[in-house]
Amino acid sequence: MELLGALNAYYVGFILLGMALAGIAVWSRRRLAPRVYAVVLFAGLLVVGFGSLADLLGRPKPAQFEWFRANAEGVEVLSSDIRENEAIYLWLRQAPGDPPRAYKLPWDIEVAKQLYGAQAQAQETGRGVRMRGRLQDSGDPTEPVFYPDPQEALPPKQVPAMDGSAQARRF
Repeated sequence: MELLGALNAYYVGFILLGMALAGIAVWSRRRLAPRVYAVVLFAGLLVVGFGSLADLLGRPKPAQFEWFRANAEGVEVLSSDIRENEAIYLWLRQAPGDPPRAYKLPWDIEVAKQLYGAQAQAQETGRGVRMRGRLQDSGDPTEPVFYPDPQEALPPKQVPAMDGSAQARRF
């Protein structure tokens, strides 16, 4: 539902800009034929605009177009598809409870190696994979972009009291 709301907001902006353009064309002091063409072109603009936005719903978003959620610190990597010399496709969850989003990273052999290594290590330990840095660029090249989930801390140990009392001490 969140995506549909964002889609509608962008589409309403698109319609308003198109209406302003058509209004300028209609109210200009020209012959009738150019004004009719402007209205017909506006109707075509609406249909093509809605069709293009609806078509984009199922495609991964290119990372360079991610302007609002650009910081990917600790983002959960749900799935990936590495296509050599083409792109790295990711399915990411920005925060717990958020719906997953599909992204397309440009091909980079070092980033692909990091992702593959993190996935292999995470599979061995039974944990997930995380991503750090910005989606547009990898940031610091010495720091890995992908890493396995850190191991959860063990619960504190219960040690019985030496004096025979029922209280236990925590360490």
